[in-house]
Amino acid sequence: MVSEFILLGLSDSWELQIFLFVLFCVFYGGIVFGNLLIVVTVASDSHLHSPMYFLLANLSLIDLSLSSVTAPKMITDFFSQRKVISFKGCLAQIFLLHFFGGSELVILIAMAFDRYVAICKPLCYTTIMRGNVCVGIVAAAWGIGFLHSVSQLAFAVHLPFCGPNEVDSFYCDLPRVIKLTCADTYRLYIMVIANSGVLTVASFVLLIISYTIILMTILYHPSGRSSKALSTLTAHITVVLLFFGPCIFIYAWPFPIKSLDKFLAVFYSVVTPLLNPIIYTLRNRDMKTAMRWLRQWNVNSSVKS
Repeated sequence: MVSEFILLGLSDSWELQIFLFVLFCVFYGGIVFGNLLIVVTVASDSHLHSPMYFLLANLSLIDLSLSSVTAPKMITDFFSQRKVISFKGCLAQIFLLHFFGGSELVILIAMAFDRYVAICKPLCYTTIMRGNVCVGIVAAAWGIGFLHSVSQLAFAVHLPFCGPNEVDSFYCDLPRVIKLTCADTYRLYIMVIANSGVLTVASFVLLIISYTIILMTILYHPSGRSSKALSTLTAHITVVLLFFGPCIFIYAWPFPIKSLDKFLAVFYSVVTPLLNPIIYTLRNRDMKTAMRWLRQWNVNSSVKS
């Protein structure tokens, strides 16, 4: 019986591990600051109390949570001679990764639907995207993420381990853990692809079709707000590609490439949650205005105190 797993991490070089420690400390600090800034800005500015920004704030909260599942342990493990995670800790990582990952997938679909209604059916927007509908969408996102993670956990708990316990990564996830089982790994890979892989690819195709329809609507029916809509859509499509690109290779690609595997894992868990707030703030005039107002309010409060 395996009671713990040894994480091989990103590198064996001590010099490189020091460099990576500093780099990922900066990255994780940026993730915490950037995503919390979006949540606080949306919550504090009444001009941003709209469905799009409500979904954006939830996306930022999920990004922060998703990165926090793996990044803190990865950072502390750079100074550990033996990078160990308990069996229960490994299962917890698998559960939380798929919980937040599944929730983010639904939120991205909801954001595409929000833009579709706003651009293709503007007269019906306030009727369709009511406050209780938005709350229901977010609740459904968290619920679907929970159900998806429970299915992954139920699958992982019953995997037969009988000896090898070295995970060639810096965190636990099903595609890496099933390599250590005593069962037929080919059949297990097929099950992972049938579950997470099909869900990821189907959602990605749905999003691409949705954004294609929206772009065609903007091009064939231009208006005074077309440039703002295109700017918003560019940010949304960029985030979708950043999220789904690594996911498709990790969960849906049947022939994993070892040299690419760790890079994608870092990109998915650290780089994407860092880039999302940068993309949304740099390309969104309303967010930049609200952040300037929030900064000015903090300066004025400091002067008065």
